[in-house]
Amino acid sequence: MVALGTLLLLGLLLTAPPGLGQGPGRRRRPPPPPSPLEKVAAQEELSLPQLAGRWFLVGMASRCSYLAEHSHRLEATAVMVTVLDGQSLAISTFRKLDGMCWEIKQRYLPAQAHGRFLLKGRGYGSKVDVVVGETDHSSYAILYYQKGRSISVKLYGRSSRVSDAIADKFEQRVRAVGLSEDVTYYFPTYGFCDSADEFHILDETKP
Repeated sequence: MVALGTLLLLGLLLTAPPGLGQGPGRRRRPPPPPSPLEKVAAQEELSLPQLAGRWFLVGMASRCSYLAEHSHRLEATAVMVTVLDGQSLAISTFRKLDGMCWEIKQRYLPAQAHGRFLLKGRGYGSKVDVVVGETDHSSYAILYYQKGRSISVKLYGRSSRVSDAIADKFEQRVRAVGLSEDVTYYFPTYGFCDSADEFHILDETKP
């Protein structure tokens, strides 16, 4: 998770108009390096209807400091995917927090190409780019998430356990974006939430 101060600084840099601080005779700054996700190809022939349904979060690779500090307290996490209009995805994530089941509602909006989405959360600087990198629709899906310059990779399964071959694919993709096994975490395979009451719903689709 990117620290708040870093997010604020990133926001200032992103909103600064081109050429700010470049007086007469000053060299223009070189263009920023390409986004890590630009090198990630989206799944060919991705079928959103086949992607719909229940998934389990199996593993995640990320340099998020919060994840590293609380890796011993990871909770079983399930996700329900619904196709809204043939292009957008409604995502409901179910997990426990302090022993209570919570539902987090999000919406993945279509981006510039098939298999690429934009997740807009609450607050300033909360845009996340999402790419469905690989899936067979029936047993596993590997998704990439990028916020600012930080990238993470998630492995989902139709069941809470996946085969060694699928886990190997996931770890290869993790290494390909510069992450390592030191920042790869696997989630519990039991204790899932199926629902949450009306008092434990976080709806990030509302402004």
